Amino acid sequence: MDILKNIRETALTHPKRCAVQSREQKLTYEELEEYSNRLAVWIAKNSQNRKRPVIVYGHKNPYMVVCFLACAKAGRSYVPQDICIPVSRVDETVLSVEPELTFVVEGVYQTEIGMVIGKEKIEEIVKQETNETDVLQPLAKDEVWYIIFTSGSTGKPKGVEITRDCLSHYLDWSVQLGSTMEEKGGAHFMNQAPFSFDLSVMDLYTSLVCGGTLYTMDKKMQSDYSEMLGFLEQSEIEIWVSTPSFADMCLADRNFCGEKIKALKLFLFCGEVLTTATVEKLKERFPEAVIINTYGPTESTVAVTDVTITEKLLQETIARGKSLPVGHEKPGTYIEIWDKAGKVLPEGEQGEIVIIGDTVSCGYYMRADLTKKAFFHCILDGKAYRGYKTGDAGYLKGGQLYYNGRIDLQVKLHGYRIEIEDIENNMVRLPQIDHAVVVPNLEEGKVKSLTAFVTGAQMAGKKASEISRQVKNGLKEFLPVYMIPKKIKYIETMPMNNHGKADRKYLGGLAE
Repeated sequence: MDILKNIRETALTHPKRCAVQSREQKLTYEELEEYSNRLAVWIAKNSQNRKRPVIVYGHKNPYMVVCFLACAKAGRSYVPQDICIPVSRVDETVLSVEPELTFVVEGVYQTEIGMVIGKEKIEEIVKQETNETDVLQPLAKDEVWYIIFTSGSTGKPKGVEITRDCLSHYLDWSVQLGSTMEEKGGAHFMNQAPFSFDLSVMDLYTSLVCGGTLYTMDKKMQSDYSEMLGFLEQSEIEIWVSTPSFADMCLADRNFCGEKIKALKLFLFCGEVLTTATVEKLKERFPEAVIINTYGPTESTVAVTDVTITEKLLQETIARGKSLPVGHEKPGTYIEIWDKAGKVLPEGEQGEIVIIGDTVSCGYYMRADLTKKAFFHCILDGKAYRGYKTGDAGYLKGGQLYYNGRIDLQVKLHGYRIEIEDIENNMVRLPQIDHAVVVPNLEEGKVKSLTAFVTGAQMAGKKASEISRQVKNGLKEFLPVYMIPKKIKYIETMPMNNHGKADRKYLGGLAE
């Protein structure tokens, strides 16, 4: 898949077709192509080091996409940062990347590292015609297209590098999910996830290479049911991409149904467990829609498996009392289940899910130590591939992969991958906390919320509500909202197990 070529061809054949539409602004394919070309020329002239990623800071504005494509055309990788991420966390990312350029499309962000370019300057650049595109050297196949920073066990985020080849191979597959690439041409895609979350790649780039229109939903809209449902109806959304939790939230309103949102015909889910209860409700509300469950970590470019949830599969799964499968691997991908010694397990036995294939990341940005632990190289069917040890538990049966949660302390909450230790390491940065242990609260095998147990003399004698309020307010400086535990419980001493470690199993029982 030649991503830039596909977008360029749509700009030539359907120049006035809307490419990206936000609440306040839209860009046609012609504008997207021209503006990204002009900004790419400016980037090539104003940054000397191709190896230095570009920070793109903002939310759901179409100019975010202009910046993404401009970076690729200028041969630079980009790092998306959403305005909802705490400034201190953005600062950590900027410090690790040391960008020559930071584009601030929305919101306010300042750094002493490199050059900061605001929205007004970006608009000024893209409105100036140029014929100097010959200075551009787009990304090569093995160069990094984007870097998504995810939760890290040390309390600092780690950057997953996705190459142009990885993204291209992923799109070869994603454009065929649920319908053909031709059928997706001109289709209306919904964007729910922020661009700093890799689920957004599923809707953003699939839409662009198919010649579709991407409708972005900002945070404010997502918190206002009436506005959101009106948006879904008026924009005639045909292809839905989200976490299952977001669909559950929408299903709480009876107006979220096929009678109101008539164009919606395809649901694509990724990021967390899709339950049979959610599927049952969707099939009742949208009887004509196709529902597809997918699976994959950020390290393997969004998703690597898919399965269409038919009525037959749904009823069989309910009858067995099991969870839904996450599907068959895509072409170019091999799924293996390993035991703790790295031995491949036979069908039906549970172990660690290992992904080998053409969409596996080249590693973590500037973290050779972490890359060596999680990634490896191998030869399969005479071809060289990268492999990734996911840390996810699962098993294969009948050619289908079944996901059974995290092996370690990493969890999925509302589609976001979170390392428990990341939260704990940031909690003890608060002066009143001496020790913190965070445990997930499960419902039907799915993480519904987090509870933190904390110790510290300063909190003794205080009301539980006061402790909770102070801790949550303090954490806002260090963590995104989705990583802040729902419940904060003060305990005098931290219970220990026989190994001298915090007894997480015991605390898990207290959290229920």
